[in-house]
Amino acid sequence: MHDTLDRYVRSVPGFPKPGIVFRDITTLLKDPGALREAADLIAARYAQSGISKVVGVEARGFILGAIIAYKLGAGFVPVRKPGKLPAATLRESYALEYGTDAIEIHADAISPGDRVLVHDDLLATGGTAAATCALVERLGGTIVGVSFLIELAFLGGRLRLTGHNIHTLITYNQE
Repeated sequence: MHDTLDRYVRSVPGFPKPGIVFRDITTLLKDPGALREAADLIAARYAQSGISKVVGVEARGFILGAIIAYKLGAGFVPVRKPGKLPAATLRESYALEYGTDAIEIHADAISPGDRVLVHDDLLATGGTAAATCALVERLGGTIVGVSFLIELAFLGGRLRLTGHNIHTLITYNQE
């Protein structure tokens, strides 16, 4: 675990429902030094990887994702909930604990041969990240890495991302 950043994450028991401990990153984002350190650490990991696009997952993945793209000299691509993007999209559905959800990407956002870093704030069960990777690959992009600020390792999300290079800054091994 990255000790200097972990102290900026607020744990909120019972949110959004009893039994859950929500890891709130707004306390990290509001601190200029912590925000800069998080973005610098992730960008440094991929600085020599030839990343051409950073794909950020709605909504918190947009925050660091855009900063990382800027630092890498790459473009930024948002992945959003259905109906939020204005042009032609591709959609990928994924299973939730109870039901399904979906995400979309603009059909022209990734070109064949693009070297892509997928970024989100949190890796929990891995469904959203796996769906995002599937969208990038359907468009012909090569996923160089999948990065997260936080990983809830006890939920096993890495198992849904087998074959991808995963990098996290803060890991929680238990709730």
